[in-house]
Amino acid sequence: MTNEQLQQYVEQLSLDVFALPFRHKAVFNGRLRTTGGRYFLTDHHLDFNRRYVTDAKTFRGIVIHELCHYHLHLAGRGHRHQDQDFKDWLMKYGGLRYSPRLVGDEKKSHQYECHKCGTLYRRKRKMNPEKYRCGKCRGKIFYKSS
Repeated sequence: MTNEQLQQYVEQLSLDVFALPFRHKAVFNGRLRTTGGRYFLTDHHLDFNRRYVTDAKTFRGIVIHELCHYHLHLAGRGHRHQDQDFKDWLMKYGGLRYSPRLVGDEKKSHQYECHKCGTLYRRKRKMNPEKYRCGKCRGKIFYKSS
């Protein structure tokens, strides 16, 4: 999907779901990593994460979410995530509350095990097991897997 196709999709979805026109710019932003989309309060444009386009249902929910921000803000109503107006509109129009985690974005963890007692230690960051001992039995620790 190109930026022009995205623009048409957002405009059409806005008319179909909200019966309100979308008069600003919608583009893909390659720098988005952990979110599906963003609404900008200053110039009212929308950014979307291209990696969510593969699942049509999820992408539709993300676009509706951002359009809720857009239309509520322009109407002068509660457009923030914690506002009741925003929550009501998400329920009413079927927008996603959160972007689902993408495949391949699972948090990596490193696992270490004690030779003596078998205690498992999970760490986000890799460490040198030669510098540390088991906290329970003082046994040697070795790297198990990531």
